[in-house]
Amino acid sequence: MPKRKAIGRLFENRIVVWDVEASRLLFKEGYYGKPLGIPKPKDFEFDAPLILDLMEGYYLVTKRLLEVEDAQGGSLSLKELRGVCESSYTDFAEGFTVYRKLREAGYVVTPGIKFGSDFAVYEHGPGIDHAPYIVQVVSKESKVTATSLVRSGRLATTVRKQFIVAIPEGEKSVDFLRYDWWRA
Repeated sequence: MPKRKAIGRLFENRIVVWDVEASRLLFKEGYYGKPLGIPKPKDFEFDAPLILDLMEGYYLVTKRLLEVEDAQGGSLSLKELRGVCESSYTDFAEGFTVYRKLREAGYVVTPGIKFGSDFAVYEHGPGIDHAPYIVQVVSKESKVTATSLVRSGRLATTVRKQFIVAIPEGEKSVDFLRYDWWRA
């Protein structure tokens, strides 16, 4: 991980790390964020600020690798940042539990909105491999319909990914259910 703490500034539901060197270090160490204006960076030598989504920004703050300021430059506490996250994400606590579990298992986790899920999960990183998994976070109390399960499975198959349902239990434990689809 980077040796010095990066500083990011909160703008609505994104965090911008303006220091290019700090941006490169965060991106290099875990493919955190996306360099501004560079959809698919080929290496770590970009000259652009880094845009982090709130989930990964919050994770980096918990790891003491990032400090977040508000739009006026005042420091945000972890509790204040969590409040921002909870107002921006439905079921933030459950999603963060899954995000943290996947990150700590060595995966690169990005938002999965373009795949109709919560997360896209890479084994190595964007630009190195394609995300082999899409993950949907579901609470233990949720009712999953057959229609939504088939819809998710068909989408995953169409984009050549495995569909995984993540069921967080508390703040530390997550059960993962992987669905494989095959033709008869």
